[in-house]
This record gives sequence, C-alpha cells and structure tokens, in this order.
Amino acid sequence: MELTKNIFFNTDKLVANTTVKISYTGKLFQQNAEEVFIHYGFGINWEGISDVKMEKTELGFQAEITLDDSDCFNFCFNDGKDAWDNNNGQNYSFAIEEIGTALILQDEGALDARPRLRKAYIWSKKIRLAIYKVITYLPKIISGNYKRKINNDD
Repeated sequence: MELTKNIFFNTDKLVANTTVKISYTGKLFQQNAEEVFIHYGFGINWEGISDVKMEKTELGFQAEITLDDSDCFNFCFNDGKDAWDNNNGQNYSFAIEEIGTALILQDEGALDARPRLRKAYIWSKKIRLAIYKVITYLPKIISGNYKRKINNDD
C-alpha cells in the first residue's frame, strides 16, 4: 500500500501491535544515499523514539517496524550525514488502527470461551464453496466427461 508518494507498506492498514515493512524510494534514495535511517516514534508526543538503519535494495530502502498500540505512527528519514526527508518539516504521520473484532464473538457464560467466527460468515463460506463445486463439476457429470482418478499401484 502506498500511503504517500515514495513510501510503501506491505499492508493495507497500520494495525496496533503488528510488524510492518516500510519501503522508501523518496528524495534520499533518488539522490543515491549510501545508507538511510528511519527515525520514528508513536503518538502525538513521539513516544518511544527509535532510529533503525534501513536495508538498501533495488526497490528502495526497507525496514521492519513493530507498531505499538498508540493512535499514530510518526517518522522521517535521514542519511546519517545531516540530510533529512521530513515531509517539508511536517514529518510523516499515519493513523494506527486497533485490531478489528467485528467477526469475533465471546461466549460470556464460559470462563474459557474461545473466540469463534459469526455463523453467518461461516455459512457464507460454505455456500460459496458449494456453488463453486456445482459450477465446476455438474457440467462434467451431465456430459459424461467426468472421470475419477484411479490409483494404479502395480
């Protein structure tokens, strides 16, 4: 997913307590910097500030970052020689979403209740599989072109 020009993540959403790979092909990469560091923190006050050296690849500089449970991920880039890409002084900042639990139900009556998917979701998967099988195999059976695989162990 491209969140802004020249910055890509390997996921559609930034989710709390997950690891994401960030790829950078911005100004420092285009200027053939030998190395690039990502300088990042979390929340409005940049808590937990870290600097990580990014790996240079043909696709740009890449690094894996573990997101915390803050509301936003803030970062900028530098080449270790006082050249910065900080989005024209505004830094890059993206919202971090909480893990969605819309499909998970909890049985409040049991202490060791395990999460389970909603029945409607499970049934929709079963119905889609049944339709696929009917569309795939029914014409073969009707036309007589359906052959079972025979295992010959000689």
